[in-house]
Amino acid sequence: QVQLVESGGGLVQPGGSLRLSCAASGFTFSNYVMRWYRQAPGKERELVAFITSNGVSTYYVDSVKGRFTISRNNAKNSLYLQMNSLKPEDTAVYYCNTGYTSDYWGQGTQVTVSS
Repeated sequence: QVQLVESGGGLVQPGGSLRLSCAASGFTFSNYVMRWYRQAPGKERELVAFITSNGVSTYYVDSVKGRFTISRNNAKNSLYLQMNSLKPEDTAVYYCNTGYTSDYWGQGTQVTVSS
């Protein structure tokens, strides 16, 4: 059974930082691209970043480029998203996603950026 468990979200002030984690199991983690998505209330789910299986190549949506960093530790079956200089428009539920089963979604983790 594929499991993707997101954690690390919370309430932060504008300009603050959070580090999100995704613990993966049920597939050979090191063989697949991993992605972070987010969904704000009333909006479509949006691809935020992805990282290739060996971690060599990354992609970021323009709105987070220079502020967010995606990384992975294949020995720990873990995916991370370091989020710096957070803005209110980053408020959303953040989900990880795997190329192994692209239509599977975990519970997500809530990020709220507010004064």
